[in-house]
Amino acid sequence: MSLHDDAVLVLKAYENQEELRQYYLDHLAAHPEDGLWKACTDGHVTASALVVDPSRGRVLLTLHKKLRMWLQMGGHCEPGDASLAAAALREATEESGVPGLSLLPGGPVRLDRHPIPGPCTQHLDVQYAALAPADATEAISDESLDLRWFAYGEVADVADESVVRLVEATRARL
Repeated sequence: MSLHDDAVLVLKAYENQEELRQYYLDHLAAHPEDGLWKACTDGHVTASALVVDPSRGRVLLTLHKKLRMWLQMGGHCEPGDASLAAAALREATEESGVPGLSLLPGGPVRLDRHPIPGPCTQHLDVQYAALAPADATEAISDESLDLRWFAYGEVADVADESVVRLVEATRARL
């Protein structure tokens, strides 16, 4: 199965956020060759994961180097990714530096469509949650200005509404 086929299956099975889910499916139907790849300037599917430490009631956010915003870990799919889940876990591990992350069972937590600076116009983000091991120690990557743990209640003070919604949806699934 290709990464494109996996994306279509994940989105077809996703029951929440119906209108946005349909937009993603329409995008992939219109762009069967490049809808997942950075080269698609009409937008492309990305995968992200909120790193969460439920035992301490906190999440790990990255201060994105280009956007200068506190965000969950995530980014572009790569040809070696077997699935969107694999892409999200790879991105979370690379950007957080935390080994031993595992995705929260049950598939994606939510979908989020957001504009980005050109040449591409938008990211169609499939958002997962990744559970951090008890002894998690983060390490800043080249893509980040900073990494920091935030208590659930602090996220709204530093991040935009999309991250707040992701934290809320993740907490509802824990």
